[in-house]
Amino acid sequence: MNTGELTDLGQQLRVDSVRAAAAAGSGHPTSSMSAADLMAVLLAHHLHYDFDRPAHPGNDRFVLSKGHASPLLYSAYKAAGAIDDEELLTFRKLGSRLEGHPTPQRLPWVETATGSLGQGLPVGVGIALAGKRLDRTGYRTWVLCGDSELAEGSVWEAAEHAGYEHLDNLTVIVDVNRLGQRGPTRHGHDLDAYARRFQAFDWHTIEVDGHDVDAVDRAYGEAASTKGQPTAILARTLKGKGVEGVQDREGLHGKPLPEAEEAVTALGGPRAIRVRVQEPPAARMLHSVHTGDVDLPRWDKGEEVATRNAFGEALTALGTGRGDVVALDGEVGDSTRAEFFAKEHPDRYFECYIAEQQLVASAVGLASRGWVPYATTFAAFLTRAYDFIRMASVSGSGINLVGSHAGVAIGQDGPSQMGLEDLAMMRAVHGSTVLYPCDANQTARLVGAMAGLEGVRYLRTSRGESPVIYAPDEEFPVGGSKVLRSSGEDRLTLVAAGVTVHEALAAAEALEQEGIAVRVIDLYSVKPVDRATLRRAAEETGCLVTVEDHHPEGGIGDAVLDAFTDGRPVPRLVRLGVRTMPGSASPEEQLRAAGIDAESVAAAGRLLVEEAVVR
Repeated sequence: MNTGELTDLGQQLRVDSVRAAAAAGSGHPTSSMSAADLMAVLLAHHLHYDFDRPAHPGNDRFVLSKGHASPLLYSAYKAAGAIDDEELLTFRKLGSRLEGHPTPQRLPWVETATGSLGQGLPVGVGIALAGKRLDRTGYRTWVLCGDSELAEGSVWEAAEHAGYEHLDNLTVIVDVNRLGQRGPTRHGHDLDAYARRFQAFDWHTIEVDGHDVDAVDRAYGEAASTKGQPTAILARTLKGKGVEGVQDREGLHGKPLPEAEEAVTALGGPRAIRVRVQEPPAARMLHSVHTGDVDLPRWDKGEEVATRNAFGEALTALGTGRGDVVALDGEVGDSTRAEFFAKEHPDRYFECYIAEQQLVASAVGLASRGWVPYATTFAAFLTRAYDFIRMASVSGSGINLVGSHAGVAIGQDGPSQMGLEDLAMMRAVHGSTVLYPCDANQTARLVGAMAGLEGVRYLRTSRGESPVIYAPDEEFPVGGSKVLRSSGEDRLTLVAAGVTVHEALAAAEALEQEGIAVRVIDLYSVKPVDRATLRRAAEETGCLVTVEDHHPEGGIGDAVLDAFTDGRPVPRLVRLGVRTMPGSASPEEQLRAAGIDAESVAAAGRLLVEEAVVR
């Protein structure tokens, strides 16, 4: 396309953005209008993409980080022939694929869900990492950001990581339109302020008038030819560009234009320009997937093994058996034991340093390219990345998260290092799976099972050694549990997971000496929970005690209660958990202080049984 045709395409994208928002009665047309010329040039001259084959390994990847500008994205899809005008005007309506913020759940051309600002570039870094280090097919990753979201710290985690990794296959286009939601942005139209920040992280920067299509064209070409550095194109634009009374005006964010028909006329009216997007080059398949048996490690009963060690060994074995498994760590690989994988499979290991948002975002980006990521750090530190985990669920992303050093059982390090909220946090994620093994063989089996699950999967591991209680060939289906001891005389059920399984078994032994028969359930699958086994235990014993190395809110106790939410009578239930703020002490002292050691569990069970007899 020549200059005039590119300009005309930009106007068409503006017109269609206005029309889509007007039809919906909501949306962000002004934010779309500012970036229309940037999108027009990219679509017509620089993007290599086959819309009929979104999984083509040679396709460039585009991420709309400013997801509220979805009318622009959908207008571009129309210009490329991927959707028609009728569908465009279903924007934001019930049943439409064209949601207010785009998601890959609905549209195959969307790489990741956006709308929580500051996430597009971090995920784009993950995609670019896949392209540079794993896929090696030559595709570029393009990310369109708004200037407001550059206030997010996650953007600068991504910027530093991209610079460090020399991701010259990554280009971020910053739509510097000066206006945020409630007024001017921090730096307004000061492009140099943004340039200095990107340059500090070893980025190549280009400052450009975002409405000069020829200048934008040259900038994209320069970005593609820059070697050894990612490129940031900082484009000065005007929000609501092209419509008098709307252009560069405050107070119109997130609203359809008040006089949409007049605005369309001012922009030259509807057009029917079709863009022939450049085809991607021929490329090999991304990677082969080994679907045969994986030789997971095995331990003998009675051995003392930390579940974090079992995780590291199992992940390494999984990586040997499957070429699509990758590992990421937040500079704690020696503690999480992800370093075992790093030593055997260094080409598929990604060190994300202490940047947990980028850790999870990289996993999401890698998963979008077909890889199976396991991202690890301390359970406590995953809280920093919770919004990324939440948005991974919105994306339908298949990622495995592993939190080590969970609970007070880690001992002397104190509460800042203790994951005591992670089970609740992960259970609340839509479609998530939450697993908490108690021994090495169970851990290994669950690590292997996670690779074949969908959605966000979370595995909680422990720091200290614990006895192996299961045989190497034992099976642990997700959604199941294990009844470790039971009889027809049981008067009480203890429900535990992870480190507290061993405390529950010791408590059951003590109560048995007093003539109280006790059932013990290992609830290794915290979500989905084994409702049938829990209901049967409630019916047959009448009394349940849950014990968890976690705050009582949202953890194992609440997971057990979920088994009785269909109108069934709730059993007599006592929930033991960490209710006070821990300090520094040995693991044994911590469990005792929290009231979740064997003696405390036995005392709670004894009292519950006595009360049941009295009543």
